[in-house]
Amino acid sequence: MIATAKKVFLICLALSILLLGSMLLAVCSGVAKISLPMVLRVIRLTLEGRLPAALGTQQAIIFSLRLPRVILAVLVGAALSMAGAVFQALLRNPLADPYILGISSGAAVGAIGAILLGAGAIGWLTPLSSFLGALLSIILVFHTARSGKRIHPNTLLLAGVIINAFFAALIMLLLSVASSHDLQNIISWLMGDLSMADYSAIVIILPYLLGGMLGIYFWANRLNLILLGEEEAVQLGVEVERLKKTLFLLASLVTAVAVCTCGIIGFVGLIVPHVARLIWGNDQRLLLPASCLLGAAFLVLADTIARTVIAPTELPVGVITAICGTPFFIYLLRSRRVG
Repeated sequence: MIATAKKVFLICLALSILLLGSMLLAVCSGVAKISLPMVLRVIRLTLEGRLPAALGTQQAIIFSLRLPRVILAVLVGAALSMAGAVFQALLRNPLADPYILGISSGAAVGAIGAILLGAGAIGWLTPLSSFLGALLSIILVFHTARSGKRIHPNTLLLAGVIINAFFAALIMLLLSVASSHDLQNIISWLMGDLSMADYSAIVIILPYLLGGMLGIYFWANRLNLILLGEEEAVQLGVEVERLKKTLFLLASLVTAVAVCTCGIIGFVGLIVPHVARLIWGNDQRLLLPASCLLGAAFLVLADTIARTVIAPTELPVGVITAICGTPFFIYLLRSRRVG
């Protein structure tokens, strides 16, 4: 299905409305419930600079606790979904995503190592270490799966599982030498935790995520050509190998930044791009932005469930995405085997 500019605009507009609705629902939901009219009123009065003192508590809940968490969920959900769409397109395998390929675990090893070495105090070092861990994971996966100059998708998937297990062992090793003060926070973070969201973290990761996602979308047309066939793409002037490396690096960058911010949140990059592809087809000019918006809304809603399902206790959002993603992965695996 060919995506015209009008179609891309209309679908993205509809998904933006869905995302806005999920964000408003998330801001309203929690232990202290705030009605939608009250949320809109507090936001309007705050922006106008004339909020009465009587609404100070509601303002603190909305702007200090819930809104940063919702914004972070939007950014992370969009990043993981776009990365998953890129991996699935390049590998031509709907089972590929940053979590299953071991990239999330590699990024987590880099981030935890930086934290334990005290680099967390320097804002840009943790994302850099996380990116290097993700890059190392990609190199190991491709080196393990390569047979001559060819890589079979199923072999690559198996290599990802193996490398994922290797990095999981490294994570356990790092946890065993962590101090008791850091251990609980790291374990919670590894399960996917958005509770530590604040505006300073958002400001730090925003350039990485926006730059990486815009860079990926810049190559959407050429990615379409690769999907038609690498030989045809070469004949049309596409430097296939260089483009693949560029897209893998950009997808690894946004994955690493997402992981170093809120830990390992699995299956977002698996579920969302596949659902978007089933609905709107495989044209990357539409699939990539649709995956971004749909992934952002999905993670916002998943985090809302994590915060409220057994309130006042909060679940890690990674638990919710895993509960949704595991049966979906089994369905994909069985459907491919039957096919």
